[in-house]
Amino acid sequence: MSVLSPFVFWAQNEKNIFIKVDLKDVKDPDITIEKRRLQFQSKGVGARGLNDYAFTIDFNSDIDVKESVYKVTDNRVDFTVSKLEKGWWPRLLSQPQKPFWLKIDHDRFQSEDMDDEVADIRDDYPNLYEKLQKEEFGYKKEDFKKVYLSLYNLFMYVGFMYVVCVLSVRYLKDGSDSFPGTYAAVGPAMCFLHLIQILEIMHPMFGYVKGGLLIPLLQIGGRLFTLIVMLEFEPRLQVMPVVFYLFMTWSAIEIIRYPYYMSRLIKKENGLLTWLRYTAWIVCYPIGFVCEGVIIFRNLIFMEQDNSWTISLTTPFDLTLRLSTVLRMYLLFLMIPAMYALISHMYKARKQKIGPRSPKKARVKKTIGGSA
Repeated sequence: MSVLSPFVFWAQNEKNIFIKVDLKDVKDPDITIEKRRLQFQSKGVGARGLNDYAFTIDFNSDIDVKESVYKVTDNRVDFTVSKLEKGWWPRLLSQPQKPFWLKIDHDRFQSEDMDDEVADIRDDYPNLYEKLQKEEFGYKKEDFKKVYLSLYNLFMYVGFMYVVCVLSVRYLKDGSDSFPGTYAAVGPAMCFLHLIQILEIMHPMFGYVKGGLLIPLLQIGGRLFTLIVMLEFEPRLQVMPVVFYLFMTWSAIEIIRYPYYMSRLIKKENGLLTWLRYTAWIVCYPIGFVCEGVIIFRNLIFMEQDNSWTISLTTPFDLTLRLSTVLRMYLLFLMIPAMYALISHMYKARKQKIGPRSPKKARVKKTIGGSA
């Protein structure tokens, strides 16, 4: 059963944080104020009527516990929390995500110490209101980004799991006889999923994820080229066994990768899932590159036999442009560097996440942790 939280409103000046708990008829509240935390629990009348309400605030910076006070009235509970170091906080909480029950107290922008003359704090700090509004928008943007990425990763996981299930059921039923029908069974789904993966090239551009553009561009661009140019337009390749192994390898990588991303979004990483994410590529990536190379090489032979994908230009030099020549150049000069770039990227990521780490760095980390 989830704990009910009252609506909490906050504001600040250079010296204090003002917190208002929208809870009526509070009797004997259980309140704990620590250096970086405020805990509140009490029975009272809130948005859900008479109930037990509680919340915890992890402050953005240290507070002065001795100077912090609170006052219980019939309609609310007011806190005046003294900052240990004077100055404006960028936000109230230590984490960027804001709970739904926490709101900005816009009434506190005006001084309550003056009866006849009302002073607006924005006269002294003209950009404060805009900064707080941006902060509020930043919380909403962060929530939208998290929801979008969660739905995206879930959709892609379900899509690639569908491919794995279809191919597995077909293989268990018919064995190797199922290989010729692989592309007919899941080819359109694979093309659709990889077209959606183009969004992963744009995610870093919009700041949704951290990282560069080169690695997703190489990986997704290479897969789309293999799927659409090599397989979609060459039915003779679609019935080869290599298509089954390629689709299973690609899907095996993705049904590990997307759940790992979802676990990171909710900040609950699983040790086994993390290990698989940074280990499975050691087997899957080489198999995938070999399968892609076989498909490109076989298609190169078909193109030369049929003289397809050829453009003749009427010029004084009688130029003829052949895709088969481009594929030869790719196999000879570009495929191995591309494979090296992707594998190097994954090796560095694995080293940072799960090791191996150098003994010297490990000793330094242990000493720092011990002194802390």
